[in-house]
Amino acid sequence: MRYCINCCIHLLPNDLHRQCFRCRGPNHNNQKCPVCKAENKIPLYTDSKQMKLLAVLEVRTDHSESWNGFFCLRKGKLCSLIFGLIIMTLVMASYILTGAKHGLLLIPSPFHYGAFASNPSLMDNESLSDMKDHYQPSKMNISYVKDYPSIKLIIDTITSKIEFIMRQRPDLEELRKQEPHMFSVIPNKFLPNSKNPCWYEEYRGNTTTDPYATNSYALYSKRFRTIFDYLRKVFWNHLYHYKDKHYRLRCLPHFYIIGQPKCGTTDLYDRLRLHPDVRFSAIKEPHWWTRKRFGIIRLRDGFHDRYPVEDYLDLFDLAAHQIQGVLQSEATKERGKMNNIIIGEASASTMWDNNAWIFFYDNSTEGEPPFLIQDFIHAFQPNAKLIIMLRDPVERLYSDYLYFASANKSAEDFHEKVAESLQLFENCMLDYSLRACVYNNTLNNAMPVRLQVGLYVVYLLDWLTVFDKDQILVLRLEDHASNVKYTMHMVFQFLDLGPLNEKQEALITKSPASNTRRPEDRSLGPMLPTTKAILRDFYRPFNTKLAQVLFDDAFLWKRT
Repeated sequence: MRYCINCCIHLLPNDLHRQCFRCRGPNHNNQKCPVCKAENKIPLYTDSKQMKLLAVLEVRTDHSESWNGFFCLRKGKLCSLIFGLIIMTLVMASYILTGAKHGLLLIPSPFHYGAFASNPSLMDNESLSDMKDHYQPSKMNISYVKDYPSIKLIIDTITSKIEFIMRQRPDLEELRKQEPHMFSVIPNKFLPNSKNPCWYEEYRGNTTTDPYATNSYALYSKRFRTIFDYLRKVFWNHLYHYKDKHYRLRCLPHFYIIGQPKCGTTDLYDRLRLHPDVRFSAIKEPHWWTRKRFGIIRLRDGFHDRYPVEDYLDLFDLAAHQIQGVLQSEATKERGKMNNIIIGEASASTMWDNNAWIFFYDNSTEGEPPFLIQDFIHAFQPNAKLIIMLRDPVERLYSDYLYFASANKSAEDFHEKVAESLQLFENCMLDYSLRACVYNNTLNNAMPVRLQVGLYVVYLLDWLTVFDKDQILVLRLEDHASNVKYTMHMVFQFLDLGPLNEKQEALITKSPASNTRRPEDRSLGPMLPTTKAILRDFYRPFNTKLAQVLFDDAFLWKRT
C-alpha cells in the first residue's frame, strides 16, 4: 500500500496520484488541492486501519523508492562484510609474517632452507669506523641450524664443478666490427706531452650551437643538468683556434676504479680527488662501459637509446679544460713541460657487470660472452691503470643486501635469499661453465642477492687476459680501514703522482670515512652466524684461488 505524506491521502494500488499538486511541484496548498480542500484532519489508512500521522516519518509515491531501504540494508551488510574480510586478512598476514620470522608456521616457506641465529656483534664492514667492532655471543635458532646440512650439499655440488679456465682473447678486428662508431671517434694515438690520454677533435658548430643538446646524461637525469649548464657557458672559452678552425680537447681516463660495489670505492674516490693532480669525471659513476652504451639505465626497465661515446667523453670536459690550460701555458710551450694532471673514473660496475652482452653479441660459445668490457678498454687504452678495492665477500654481500633491499629487511630474510640464490647458482653450474654462470644475465637477475659479485677471482682472471698484472692494483678494505695513510700512499705510487706537503696529505688521509652504513640498517644487526658459515663455505675456493693469484694470504679473509 502506498501513501502520500505531502497531501495526506490514501492511495489505491493503481492510483498514480496525479491529483496531488505538491507531488508534482513545491507550491502545494491544502486549499487548492481538490482532495485536501476544506479538510482539517486527514486520517492515514493502512490496510483499512486508521493510524496517527505523527507515527509516519516519510512515505514516498515513487515506485522505486520502496526499494531504497532494501538497498541501504544490503549496502550496510556489504560494507560490514568487506570490513570484516580486511580485518581477517590483516590478522592472517600478521600471523604469517610473525610465524615465518620465528619458525612458527605449520606450512614452511618455499625458500626456507634453514635460518640461523643472530649474532649482534659480527663485524660490520660497511664503513671504516665499523672495522673495529667485536664479536658478541647470541642465541641460536635451532629451526634454521638443523637445515644446514642440506645447504652444505648444494655448496659441495657447486665446489665440485668449479674450474678456472682462461678465456680466449678476441681479435682487434672482431672488436671493430662490434663497435665501429667507437673506433671512428677515439684515435689510436694521444698527445705526447700529456700524461693523460687526450687528443684534439675538430668542432664544426658555431656560437649558437649547443654542444650538449643531445647528451643523454643531461637529458635523462635532472641532477646532471647543472653541470652541463656550466659547461655550456664556458665551452667557447676553451676551444683551440688554429687556421680558421675550432678544436676541442677530448680526454679519456688515465685510470679506472673498477670495483667492487660496497667495498669502499666511494671512500677511495673521495680521498683521491683531493690530490692536486687528480681529476674525475663530472659524474662519479657513469657506468658507460657496462650499461649506458647499451642503453641500459635500469635493466628491469628495458632498453633506452644507446649513449654514444661522445656523451661519455663530455663527462671529462671539465678536466680537459684544465689540462688544456696547462698545455697552452707559456711554460709548457717554451720548456716542453709535461701535463701531469690525470683523470679517473670510478664506476664500481666496470669490473664485473657484463649482463648486457647476451642482447648484443650473439656469437657466444656455450653461454660465455665473446666480448667483455676490458676487451674494448684495452683496445683504446692498452696502458690504462686499474684500481680494485675488495673486502670479505661474505660481509660485502650482507652490506649489499642492506643497501639495495627496499622492504622487510632482516637477518632471517637475508638468510632465505642466500639459500635461494645458492640453489639457483647450483642449477646453473650443473649445465654450464663457471664463467657462463657468472655472466648469465637471467641467473643474475633471478638471484635475490648478488652472490656473483663476490667471486672476485673469476673477474680478475678475465681482466688479466688483456692487462698486465703491474697495471692492476688490488687493495683490501680491511687494510684501508686500519691504515688509510698506507693504502693512499700505495695508490699515489701506483699512479706515479707527485709528492704532497704535510697539509695536503693530512687533508686526504684524515678526512672522515665516506658512504657509511645507514642508521636504520645498523639497527637490523649482523647476519645470522650460520648464514655466515654457509657463505664462508661458498666463497672459500674462490678466495683460495684469489690468494694464489695475488700471492697474498690476506685475501683468504681468515678469522683469528
